[in-house]
Amino acid sequence: MYKLFWSLFLILLLSQCNLADKKESQNYTDLGENVYLFSPEMEMSTIQQLIDSVYAIQTTNESEFNENRFAFLFQPGQYKLDVKVGYYTHVIGLGQSPDDVTINGSVTAVAPPTYNGSVLINFWRAVENLTINLSADSTNVWGVSQAAPMRRVHVKGNLQLHDNGAASGGFLADSKIDGQVVFGGQQQWFSRNSEWKSCTGGLWNMVSLGVTGAPKTDWPDKPYLSIENTPFVREKPFWTMNNSGELWLEVSALKEKTKGVSWDSTNDNSNKKISISEFYIANPKVDNSESINAALARGKNILFTPGIYWLKNSLEVTNPGTILIGMGLPSLIPEEENPVIKIADVDGVTLSSILVDAGLTKTDQLIQIGEPGADSDHSENPTFIYDLFIRVGGFHAGTTKNCVTINSNNVVVDHVWLWRADHGNGVGWDINRAANGLTVNGNDVTIYGLFNEHFQEYQTIWNGEKGTVYFYQCEMPYYVPTPEAWQHDGKNGYASYKVADHVTNHNAWGLGIYNVFFNSAAIVDYAIEAPQSLEQNFHQATTIWLGGNEGSEVKSIINGKGAAVNQNNRKATW
Repeated sequence: MYKLFWSLFLILLLSQCNLADKKESQNYTDLGENVYLFSPEMEMSTIQQLIDSVYAIQTTNESEFNENRFAFLFQPGQYKLDVKVGYYTHVIGLGQSPDDVTINGSVTAVAPPTYNGSVLINFWRAVENLTINLSADSTNVWGVSQAAPMRRVHVKGNLQLHDNGAASGGFLADSKIDGQVVFGGQQQWFSRNSEWKSCTGGLWNMVSLGVTGAPKTDWPDKPYLSIENTPFVREKPFWTMNNSGELWLEVSALKEKTKGVSWDSTNDNSNKKISISEFYIANPKVDNSESINAALARGKNILFTPGIYWLKNSLEVTNPGTILIGMGLPSLIPEEENPVIKIADVDGVTLSSILVDAGLTKTDQLIQIGEPGADSDHSENPTFIYDLFIRVGGFHAGTTKNCVTINSNNVVVDHVWLWRADHGNGVGWDINRAANGLTVNGNDVTIYGLFNEHFQEYQTIWNGEKGTVYFYQCEMPYYVPTPEAWQHDGKNGYASYKVADHVTNHNAWGLGIYNVFFNSAAIVDYAIEAPQSLEQNFHQATTIWLGGNEGSEVKSIINGKGAAVNQNNRKATW
C-alpha cells in the first residue's frame, strides 16, 4: 500500500511538471520511465516535491535491493533545490561545464534514518556535471561508501564525505571543491584529478592521484598517499543539451600526465560529440538481448535507460568505438550461462554506469573483455570502463565463477566495485558462490580505483604483464565456515591480491586489505601473493583486522613478509 501511494503521487507530480514536453524538442528521443528532465523555468517547489517523493521510497531499509531506478536530468540554468540522493538515483547536469548547471542549495547523501550516522551501506547512487552553490561557509554532505561516484562536480563550499558515523568509501574524480574536503571517519577514499583548498580526516588508505591541494604523503604515520600526476586518462563521457533540446554525449580526448580538473578555464573544445540519434535507446520493458544485439550489429551505441534488463544471451560488442552507457543505474542480469557482456578485441570501447547482478544460473564470468588469447595493441585507443558495479547476491541468490575477465591489452578501468554480497537476499557461503572478482590476462591494463571484496578464493588474479593499480580496497570473505574449508595447495586461505609467478612487471599503489572472520578462526598466510622480485612494487599497503573470531589472522602482508594482523595487532603496514 505504501509503495502504491508513492507511485500514484509520482505520477501526479510528473503530470504537473509536464515533462512530456521534452519529446517536442528537435531530434529528442524519449528516454522512458523514471527519467525526469528539469528546466530552470519549472516551479522549484514542484521539482522539490518530486525529488523528495523519490527519496522517500529510495532511502528505506527495503530500498537497498529494490527494482526502482531513477535519473534526474538538469538542463543548463539556475535551480534552488535540496537534492536528496537515495539508492539507484543518478543526478546529471546537461551543461558543457559543471558551472552551466547550478544547484543553489545542496546535493546530499546521508545515513538512512535508523543507522545513527553510519553510511556503510550508502551504495548505488551518483552525481555528475553540475555545481553545488552553498550558502556562505556551508558544507555539502555526500556521505557514501562504495559505488557512489561524484564526478565533474564543482562544490562552492566544503564537502563532507561522511555523516558523523562510520563510512567505507569512495570515489571522487574531475571535481573542484572551493573549500575543505572532510573525510572524517572514512576508512578509505580515492580521489583522481580534482582540486580542493585543503582536506582533513580519514582512517587507513586515502589516495590522491593528480589532485591539486592533496595532502603531503606521510606514511605510515598518516593514511595519505598523494601522487603528483595521473599518467594517462580519458575522462568519463558526459551528457549535454543544446538550446534546441538535443542531447549529445561528449567524449574527452586521451590525455597524459594530468593534474586537476579537465574543465576549468581550459576551454577545451576537443571533445568528440555524439548525437543521441547514434544511440539505440534500450527500454527494460521491451528490449532483450536479441533487440540490443541487433542494434549493436547495425553499428549503434547503446543507452540503457533505468530499469532491470534480463538477458538470455550475451550482448556482443564487435565494432570499435562502441559505447554502452547507463542512465539511472540500470541493472543487467543474465538468464543463462552466458556472460552479460562480451567485448571483442577491438579499439576504443566504452562501458559506463552499469550495474550487473549475477544470475541464478552460474556463469564462468559476467563480463568478458577480449577473447582468450587476445594480443592486439590498443595503446592509441584503449577501451575504458567507468563506474562498473557488479553484485553476486544481495538482489537475489546469484552465482558466478568470476565477475570480470580482461583478456585485451591496454584496457583502462576508472572505478569498479565487484561485490560478493555479505548481506541482502540469497547470501551464504554455499548460496551466492563466487570464486574471484577480477582476472586480468591482458598486458598494460591500468585500474584507477579497484574495489573488490568478499569472494571465496583470490579476489584479484593478475596474469598479464605491466599491470598498474592505483588504489585497492578489499574485505576478505566474512563467513568462512572452517579454517580447513579455506585452504589450498598447502596454504592457509587465499591472498586477496594474486600476481602470477611468471609476471615480471607489475605496480600497485595504496592498498587496503581488511578481514572480518565471523564463523571461524580463519587463517590467511598472505594478504598479497606475488613474485619475490615484485614485492617492492607494492607501495603503501595496509592490512586491518576489523573483527571476528578469536584466533583468526592474516599472517603477513606479502609473501610472508610484513606483520600479522589479529585480535592483538589490528593494523600492519608495508
